Amino acid sequence: MSISGAFNNYVRRPIDRYRFRHSEYRFLFDRFEGDEYISLDMETTSLDPKSADILSIGAVPVRGNEILTSRRFDVKLNAPDSMNPEAILIHKLREVDLQGQMETEQALTELLHYIGNRPILGYFIRFDIGVLNRHYKELFGFSLPNQSIELSQYYLQKVKRQHPDMEVDGRFATIAEKLQLPMLERHTAYGDALTTALMYVRLKYGPAPSV
Repeated sequence: MSISGAFNNYVRRPIDRYRFRHSEYRFLFDRFEGDEYISLDMETTSLDPKSADILSIGAVPVRGNEILTSRRFDVKLNAPDSMNPEAILIHKLREVDLQGQMETEQALTELLHYIGNRPILGYFIRFDIGVLNRHYKELFGFSLPNQSIELSQYYLQKVKRQHPDMEVDGRFATIAEKLQLPMLERHTAYGDALTTALMYVRLKYGPAPSV
């Protein structure tokens, strides 16, 4: 999390804890004291957090060096009006694939209860949280108070510790290659969330990445 983001959460959390003290979501604003975090990824209609609609959400809990795949979160949402034909080439989700899937409000409500107040891990996680916060503000009047962990920044820190003058390639595929890990179900929300979890665990508990 950036310094400004951490500060904003530090200031906002007690305010929101008071505002939503009688809400069913008051647990979100409690201080996190556990040992788990959630690796999360989404497929969306665009890369503009101010307008992107969510197509699918994938997440998996991580505890220490364990990835708890039996507790995965993997849902598709009903096709929005903003489906972009060009984006289908990346996320492979056609409008017909999203017919009869979960409504956005239901999916986001279930996601809130799934994540709770645990930290959120992701690649380019500011985008995912930005999209989620836009929806959560509209639906419930608050933003996610969760701490966030950016995989690419964590990778950069690990490499720079060993090679301070090196130009680091922080692309998702490059990180996976350098860590000698497979990219599972690439460009699916759950597959990318699972790969992100694998890379983070490898960085945190394994030897320094080979560059």
